[in-house]
Amino acid sequence: MTPPLLTRRTLLVTAAGAAASGLVARTIPAAARARTHNFVMIGDWGRRGHYEQTALGERMGRVAADHGSLYTVSVGDNFYDDGVTSVDDPQWRTSFEDIYTADSLKSRWRVILGNHDYRGDVDAQLKYGQAVDSRWYLPARYYVMRDQLADGSTADFFYIDTNPFISRYRGTKVRIDGQDTATQLRWLEQGLATSDADWKIVVGHHPVYTAEGRFDEPELIAAIPPLLKRHRVTIYVNGHIHNLQYIERDGIHYINNGAGSRIDPVGVAQRGGFTAPEQHGFMTVAMTRDSFDFAFVGLAGNRLFGRQIPRTA
Repeated sequence: MTPPLLTRRTLLVTAAGAAASGLVARTIPAAARARTHNFVMIGDWGRRGHYEQTALGERMGRVAADHGSLYTVSVGDNFYDDGVTSVDDPQWRTSFEDIYTADSLKSRWRVILGNHDYRGDVDAQLKYGQAVDSRWYLPARYYVMRDQLADGSTADFFYIDTNPFISRYRGTKVRIDGQDTATQLRWLEQGLATSDADWKIVVGHHPVYTAEGRFDEPELIAAIPPLLKRHRVTIYVNGHIHNLQYIERDGIHYINNGAGSRIDPVGVAQRGGFTAPEQHGFMTVAMTRDSFDFAFVGLAGNRLFGRQIPRTA
């Protein structure tokens, strides 16, 4: 089991200089765990409880308890429409603390930033876990964490910041100016190249490829898949598109998990993929040394779709 987290308004102690370097590692203890390494993921959720956010949060809490979830991953767009203004912004309560109240969701949240978060005070989101609520873990704009799985294998999760790669945001309310994509890509390349983990998984806010094809991101297609292929990364998870989609391209599994509150229409899946029209939802993951088993879970608790993805040797 993951050790209890510190209570609200206490400080979370982290390694010196971690946020500045953008590289942070934590390991979940190996002892006394289930056969699989279980967690839940959600994206595009922070709407003060509206658009079924509250109901879906309650469902996720029940499913996370049954699933034995160790932690929650947020794939960005944590607060709509304009992020938060400070660590004291009321949205921390109305969109986060008052929504995800189940004990199963009180363990650590591993968080990344979405484009709507960049319309507000990003530094407030970086500081919140240390200053206010220690379950919120966002030590830097991009970072890596290593997990030891129940069977003794390891997984390195690379949580990246895709926002600066999207050139259409420059000069808009999405304040990405000054972010250095070349430095981030070098960090990712080096991290993937030197990782000796059994699994290497990349999590970003924006999609690379989508099953319906309309929202493929050319700038990310140019930057990310070459690294994934070169370093045998088989899984990329994202949000941003407000629905649930899955597609495999060139041996890489692209999972779009952006249905945490308001959902948008989605087209018919192309290229052998999957889309879930008009479905709120989140993801469950169960990992072993040899498989990454994920499922999309709907508002009613029903399994909408899933895949057992084998590890690349």
